[in-house]
Order: sequence, then structure tokens, then C-alpha cells
Amino acid sequence: MTKYFTNNFPVISLHKRPSTKSEVVTQMIYGQSFLVSKKTKKWLKIKISEDNYKGYILNKNFINLLKPSHKINVLKAKIYKFPNKRKKINEITFGSKIKVISIKGKFFKFSKGWINKKEVKPISYKNKNPFSKITIFKNIKYKWGGKTFKGIDCSALIQLFLNFNNEFCPRDAKDQVKYFKKNVKLSNVKKNDIIYWKGHVALALSNKKLIHAYGPMKRTVIMGIDQTIKRIKKTANLKVIGIKRL
Repeated sequence: MTKYFTNNFPVISLHKRPSTKSEVVTQMIYGQSFLVSKKTKKWLKIKISEDNYKGYILNKNFINLLKPSHKINVLKAKIYKFPNKRKKINEITFGSKIKVISIKGKFFKFSKGWINKKEVKPISYKNKNPFSKITIFKNIKYKWGGKTFKGIDCSALIQLFLNFNNEFCPRDAKDQVKYFKKNVKLSNVKKNDIIYWKGHVALALSNKKLIHAYGPMKRTVIMGIDQTIKRIKKTANLKVIGIKRL
């Protein structure tokens, strides 16, 4: 029997196979929901609701499907034991979704503790420019399969911001380049265009600069568009396979 649950941990790794030694293909952040299709004592085979991504997670004490009311609007939000800043008990990453159960002064309470009101937006909030805050991830460590302030990969960087804006986006670069239909030429590239190589993606910040979580540099970096294209051609022998406009 299939059943939906909500992830109530700051981050959960999704493995390709039911083994902790298996490749981490993505992560679920706090508040994401998923469907369980198979269960063992140690593992759950799941499908993530937001992007239909399938894999295996460790069998933990997850909560039943919860409808969130707010989402985290900063790189990392501190969780406090009380509605003040005296005792931090944890942190959750950008894009995490919470259900507010009470309010006290400048703080919201949810199931894990108290959070500063300034660090969240209502779940329905949409930004005219979905990538307006993408540079908060500048210098964050590159991590294959990562989706948080502790580590992120190139396609997750794109997906996170579109998901935050309540828009669907596939998880992997190979699927994103097929999903977005509007093609543009390199000579016409402008802010917020998404540039794809085989297995890699970057976001144009202007017609000269881009941002990407870049494995060879082990972090999220801002680089020149021409410089990046030349470097990837030289080091990986890969050409740009598509430039997409939302």
C-alpha cells in the first residue's frame, strides 16, 4: 500500500540503491513530501512529490503528510528552543517548508521549535524574479546530490529557486534541458537564462556573468560566461547543448 509522508528532518539523503555506500542522487529538505512504494526494516523506496525523483532513504520516524504554511527565505534559518535567540537547537536550509502552529512576538513556532518571522515567507509567495537571491549560495561547497547550505550541485541550484517560487523543475540537468522549451542563442543571452552542457548547468546573472555549483572548483562560483564555456571545452571537451529562457 502506498502512503504519503513529510520529511521532518533538516535533510535526508536519497540513495540510488538501498545501501549507505550507494551514490547519493539527491536530498530531501525539511517539509518535502514523498510517496513510499516499498518498505523494509532499514529502507524505504520512495518518490519525491515535488519532482517525482525515485530512490531509497533510511527508514526513520517520518510524519504523515503535512500541509505547510511557510517556507524558508534565507540560506539557513536558525531554530530556537524558545521564542528568543538565546538557545539555538538546529538550522534548516533555504526552501524548507514548515507549518506554523503559533506566533509569539517576532517568532513562529513549528514542530521543531521557534524561528524568526523575518526568515520565512508564506507558502504562496512568488518572486517576479525567481533567481533574485541565488547569490546567497556563492562559495557554498559543491556536493554531488546536495541541496543545502552544507553542499549543493549545479542542477539543484536551479531547481531549488524554481521550487521555492512554486514552479516545477526536474532535478537533473539532462531532464531540465528537455523540460524548458524556449531556446535562445548565446549571442542573445541575458539575465536568468539557463545554460546547459552535458551533465552541467549554470545561470546567467547578466549577458557577461554566470553562477554555477562547479565541481572542479569545489564550490558555487560566479564566473564570466565566455571564460566558463572555454574552460569546460578545454577541461571536459563539452560544448553548450542548450540555453533556455523561462
